[in-house]
Amino acid sequence: MTPPAPDRPVPDGAFATVHPLRENPHNHAIEAEQAALGAMLLSATVIPGITAVLAPGDYYLPAHETIHRAITALREQDRPADPITITAYLAQTGDLNRVGGAVYLHHLVQQVPSAGNGEYYATIARDAADNRRLDETGVRLSHRARTGEFTADATRAEALAALESAEQRTWSEPTPLGENSTLPSFPVDALPRWMRDQVVALAEFTQTPPDMAATMGLAALSTTAGGRVHFQIRPGWVEQANLYLVCAMPPASRKSDVFAAMTAPIYRIEDELAQQAKPGIIEAQTAKETAEAEVDALLAKARKSDSVEREHLVAEATAARMLADEIHVPPAPRLTVSGDITPEPLTHLLATHRCLAALSPEGDLFDIIAGRYSARPNLGVFLQAHKGERLQTDRITRDQPTIDRPALTIGVTPQPSVLQDLASTPGARDRGLLARFLYALPASNLGYRKIRTQPIPDSVSHTYDSRLDAMVRTFTDLPDPVTVPLSAQADAVVERLQEQVEVQLRPDQPLSHVKDWAGKLVGATVRIAGLLHLADRITTGWGEPISAECVERAAVVAEFFTAHALAVFDLIAADPATEDALHVLDWLRRPKQNGAHRTTVKRRDVVAALRRFRGRTDTIDPALYLLEEHGYLRAEAAPASGGRGRSATITFRVHPGLKEAHSAP
Repeated sequence: MTPPAPDRPVPDGAFATVHPLRENPHNHAIEAEQAALGAMLLSATVIPGITAVLAPGDYYLPAHETIHRAITALREQDRPADPITITAYLAQTGDLNRVGGAVYLHHLVQQVPSAGNGEYYATIARDAADNRRLDETGVRLSHRARTGEFTADATRAEALAALESAEQRTWSEPTPLGENSTLPSFPVDALPRWMRDQVVALAEFTQTPPDMAATMGLAALSTTAGGRVHFQIRPGWVEQANLYLVCAMPPASRKSDVFAAMTAPIYRIEDELAQQAKPGIIEAQTAKETAEAEVDALLAKARKSDSVEREHLVAEATAARMLADEIHVPPAPRLTVSGDITPEPLTHLLATHRCLAALSPEGDLFDIIAGRYSARPNLGVFLQAHKGERLQTDRITRDQPTIDRPALTIGVTPQPSVLQDLASTPGARDRGLLARFLYALPASNLGYRKIRTQPIPDSVSHTYDSRLDAMVRTFTDLPDPVTVPLSAQADAVVERLQEQVEVQLRPDQPLSHVKDWAGKLVGATVRIAGLLHLADRITTGWGEPISAECVERAAVVAEFFTAHALAVFDLIAADPATEDALHVLDWLRRPKQNGAHRTTVKRRDVVAALRRFRGRTDTIDPALYLLEEHGYLRAEAAPASGGRGRSATITFRVHPGLKEAHSAP
């Protein structure tokens, strides 16, 4: 005989009993609820799937709702949920007797034919709950209609809302399709005020995401200090100040305007430094040429002399040559190189200047890295100049000089497709080049920009220019690199960040598939913190230890870059069907011209609405299948197609959550 089960509470708080054979329209719901609860008590692995289908408010019996909440509460605490632990938990909360005691909990386990069918039992219970709600809504609306309490339109609207609510509950949360529609904006509050004001004003004036201006602002800071200042976290751990930064935006995003505004002071100062150095360079060059001319004259005279005088003249020429070689002609100061420089000239320039920045509003540099002019990409200089590793230049000069601690800054704003091309370069991922970049992938706001905007205030642009000027002149005047330590408190923050990242590298954790990139994240965070410190304190003691507050701000910036890096690596790994599906998904999220949202859609509607599929309709089916597979669409039954592929008239139901995603602020 089946043990009695509790029913809805009676006035004294106890539960009446319902015999399983007694006629009761809710018996099937009660049995499904018992089986779902029993499955969760029997196997912890089914709890996430069941709770995703069945909510606490779906239960017919209040006792079952109480047990469900107890199971989820223990689950959230990472504690086991079985009849014994749930008994103890409910005893503590005072609900054990109200649910039928420990005996009833064990009875639930005995009611389970198979724990693996838990989601199926949960679906039955949820459907029963939906039917009860619809039944209650129908009775209520019928009463209001008879009494005239509601107008016909109001009654119809409430009925449609009830049906839509029931429909939405039949959908599970879709599996993300490699896209991240809620990528965060750059945390501009983490920047020094003088740069934050410039970023915010420029973003408003150009109607561009602040991500682009902020990323190029960090590139400007890196240009001033990269290779000239180092940051010591602990003994044996020192980071340079240079960063590799990329902000990918589609065409017509005003990248050139933003790039120019954020980097113009760098180029102006570079020109001024070159002009200031010009007299000294000319003087040294003249002195060297004069000394070399004297050597040539002595050698010419020696050739015409007898052996005794020749020996004396050769000795004089040797001494003159040594004096000429001692005259150093300084190179013209350089802060930057062009964005289309090839690896060999870049190596030569680093041998001369050691600290340089490759800045460009386009993706030419990535084309060069990918081997535009070479069948075999030369990644060495880009790998070594990020870390400051010893760099050989024997391909350029016969003397085979080496460069100690080269420092290259990269700041570019290419199109997203360029990143995919870079990722396909042999060795780019395996050798760690992709892992060295900090990525920003802001959403385009084309079509939503204001036409008339306020220009950047002169005071804001002047302050930005003058602060960058001070940083460049301060750090380029240093005879040797300076190391700035972290305070003990800042080191403690870094240690906490290391622990957090380490956990996220575990299997099934957010960074598990980008271990190469995440392995450099804490080091990049320290570099950002150091640059923020220098920008804050350029006029008030920049050589003092870096504070914990700077590291905390840098950690916020690092969270931004982490979210965007995950999206970039998804983009890099995306196949054509995924890219097509993302375009369809974006179209489905947008309301129709009348403001209504799509609840159903036909294959031919997608082809007609999206220009990318015209002339290539064979690509629509893989995209729609992918959306089905990820839970964004459901195909309704359709007549079999006479040809290959799916019928053009097939109807798909659209996930109702897409409407909410578009409506959210």
